[in-house]
Amino acid sequence: MSVNPQSRRVLSGMRPTGALHLGNYYGALRNWVELQYQYECYFFVADWHALTTGYDDTSKLPQHIHEVLVDWLAAGLNPGVATLFVQSHVPEHAELHLLLSMITPLAWLERVPTYKDQQQQLKDKDLATYGFLGYPLLQSADILLYRPAYVPVGEDQVAHVEVTREIARRFNHLYGREPGFEEKAERAVKSLGGRNSQLYRQLRRRFQETGDTDALERARALVQSNNRITVADRERLLGYLEGTGVSILPEPQVLLTATPRMPGLDGRKMSKSYGNTIGLREDPDSVVQKLRTMQTDPARVRRTDPGDPEKCPVWELHKIFSDESTQQWASQGCRTAGIGCLECKKPVIDRIVDEVSGMRRRAQEFEENPELVRNIVAEGAEKAREAARETLDDVRRAMNLRTD
Repeated sequence: MSVNPQSRRVLSGMRPTGALHLGNYYGALRNWVELQYQYECYFFVADWHALTTGYDDTSKLPQHIHEVLVDWLAAGLNPGVATLFVQSHVPEHAELHLLLSMITPLAWLERVPTYKDQQQQLKDKDLATYGFLGYPLLQSADILLYRPAYVPVGEDQVAHVEVTREIARRFNHLYGREPGFEEKAERAVKSLGGRNSQLYRQLRRRFQETGDTDALERARALVQSNNRITVADRERLLGYLEGTGVSILPEPQVLLTATPRMPGLDGRKMSKSYGNTIGLREDPDSVVQKLRTMQTDPARVRRTDPGDPEKCPVWELHKIFSDESTQQWASQGCRTAGIGCLECKKPVIDRIVDEVSGMRRRAQEFEENPELVRNIVAEGAEKAREAARETLDDVRRAMNLRTD
């Protein structure tokens, strides 16, 4: 039974709503590029999730999927290191979603914070569908299917991972008892070796009788560090220790990531819905024009008026794109009216133009050869399906949906 959580595996996804912008890059994508060299990473285009709010018009979905993939590759995601795929190309996502829907209380889905928030924000759309209500469960299935150790999120998304943890906990409670579990666990204890077996039993007794968390941690470390036991026995020992069973679907941990606030051209958060974005591969001339006309501190009506950087959206861009000396120059020049707003913007404009120009150059190969992109996601889907099949084999077996 392949139930050991993948200790170095990370999974994340992104909805295809069209070409990405700088907010997407600094909010998630740049972090993914770094993570791919530290963990075993699976990144997917969540096209089924796009249907939860955009089911009424799917005509541009293929184009949007392609644009997102090209943006990923241009930003530095490496298909030789990370696994890149499209959600709908791995049908196991749908099967696990269905099976988990059988055990998930309706109230759990209705209390997800973004459920009511999005209904308010998207009042013009008919969201009275099961697909919209059930999207957090589909998200949980996406995650649990690969049994990752970590899910990289910002602080505002922690609640989504907690729902996933609750669903995994409920599944394991209902189905985590394999036939003859206690007998197999006792045999696994003996396989630890004489002294370690005795220590494990002592620590287990202390935890279960007195709730000694120190004993629990010591026993876990004892099991995890033992290389003589099988993966299945390790899971049995951990479950036996805590009085549970085998964790068919291990609970993923949150990997909190720093996500700088990327201001849009109007000072609000950069978002397509606000129409205030700078595209990841936007034409440089367009970038320059947008930034030159970007609003600044409203107190600076004239060139000679001093300003306050903390009230200026351009200052937020300086924090992301400028080095310390440039930030000091911009802050001092603004407060003393020593520089004008256009002068203050120039270093930011230069840095952003350089960034998007690099993205455009790296994307050119994939734009000119769409077959290359198709091959990358086809290979990624096959690798993803291998991991997904292992999980579903264990899930089906635990739910008595297999006869072999």
